Amino acid sequence: MFDSPLSASAYDVLGVSPDVDEETLRRAYRSRLRETHPDTGGDATRFVHVQRAWELIGTPAARAAYDRGHGFGASISPSFAPADAPGEGGPVWRPPSARADTRPRARSFGQPGGWRRERYLTLMREWAGRGVTLDDPYDPALVRTAPRELRRLLADALAEEATARIVADLGMGYTVWHDVAADPRDPDAKIDHVVLGPSGLYAVLSEDFGGAVRVRRGEIIGESVSGAPVAATVGRARGLGRSARVKFSGVIVVLPDDDAPAAIEELGRVRGLPAVVVARSALSTVLRRGIAGARAIGGNELFDIRTRLQQTVRFV
Repeated sequence: MFDSPLSASAYDVLGVSPDVDEETLRRAYRSRLRETHPDTGGDATRFVHVQRAWELIGTPAARAAYDRGHGFGASISPSFAPADAPGEGGPVWRPPSARADTRPRARSFGQPGGWRRERYLTLMREWAGRGVTLDDPYDPALVRTAPRELRRLLADALAEEATARIVADLGMGYTVWHDVAADPRDPDAKIDHVVLGPSGLYAVLSEDFGGAVRVRRGEIIGESVSGAPVAATVGRARGLGRSARVKFSGVIVVLPDDDAPAAIEELGRVRGLPAVVVARSALSTVLRRGIAGARAIGGNELFDIRTRLQQTVRFV
């Protein structure tokens, strides 16, 4: 709710400025509670947001912590670090981990969110103006003031990194390619993740539209949704499949939990490929069990598909 560069800040939800005094903050909170309470005709979702905002800034200690991170500071800095490449078609990136977990992770290639982060940094410097030195282009206070298109780039980069962390934990039976080029002439025409495992071969789109979306006739719709993201991803998957001489099992669209229409929303077949929209917390389950209509892959076929993709995949 407050962990996206596109989301309103806790102060915005309560309708006050960040420098407001404690008494005014408390009055604003009570006023918003009355306005949004479902028992008095208010909106239940907004009511929950108001309560969550108060949890974040309702006490001096909580407010000080929130002001230091502005709600999403903990996840905004780059979280992936390069590792040595194994010589199988490109650089390998692995998420850092503080846990003492020695289980093998999924094999991973490419840099999740890398293209969008680079684009964000370039446009952020242009927006700040020539001659201006940005001490921290990821400073949450600065991000909040940036144009929406810049915040959207960063939000999508963070979404891609979140998906990459989930896939990495699936184990050695899975291989994932991040930021895969679908059209050499258009870097934005990419597949965020190509995931291969026993449940199938999937083209995965990681998105953060900054609000809840709906589905209609096999496509995502909403105020902040432009174009046809599901159909576009299907088209890119089919193109890569032809180049690599492999068949994709389906398309998965991953959204923040608060924005997904359901934990798992099956869309049926889109241009011949099964498609599903999933909440981020359900992604691991979907990748392990597969999606309706998708064909499982095993044995020598899994190895053959991985080899073909390694020889074909290019990164943006």
